Amino acid sequence: MTNWIEPGPVMPVIVLEDAGLAVDLAHALVDAGIFHLEVTLRTASALDVITRIRTAVPKALVGAGTVLGADQWRRACDAGATFGVSPGFTAELGEAIRKQAIPFIPGVSTASEAMRAMNEGFHLLKLFPAEAVGGRALLRALHGPLPQLRFCPTGGIGLHNAADYLALPNVQCVGGSWLVPQHALDTRDWAGIGALAREAVALRRA
Repeated sequence: MTNWIEPGPVMPVIVLEDAGLAVDLAHALVDAGIFHLEVTLRTASALDVITRIRTAVPKALVGAGTVLGADQWRRACDAGATFGVSPGFTAELGEAIRKQAIPFIPGVSTASEAMRAMNEGFHLLKLFPAEAVGGRALLRALHGPLPQLRFCPTGGIGLHNAADYLALPNVQCVGGSWLVPQHALDTRDWAGIGALAREAVALRRA
């Protein structure tokens, strides 16, 4: 559960109501250099989206986001999720994760939560909601006592501040929905999404 193909620099947070858009969206992101795709389980179509991308876009590493419980995680794994992301971390969810040999990024917002996740074997954590709980200042503070941890901060992050987060030594990647804006989905603007993705990939080089 701790083995991980390093994502970065940006992991798109995808909320997709129409599963029919999944494959075109995944191609637009993958062709631009974004391979880790977090599909949030906030919509009725989410599991179908994961299955369609996993089947039709083999270069994509499609994961389930907003995993809240054990049953939800089992269904995501059955749908083909190759990793999972949660906004928090509970004992029930931890037990379910240990039953699957699939990477998982548990969510934390405090030093105590980060220590607990680390003691359970996780070294890549989601800081959520990043901006609301202290953002870069909190991450800098955590790096001193917990230098072995890496984070994927999510929440309040966009192109305006992503580079500042990525400059921190304990930030592996950032999560954000700005790569997949609703207006681009509504108009099937795959070229526009591809341009946003290329801009995100360039952040690491910068």
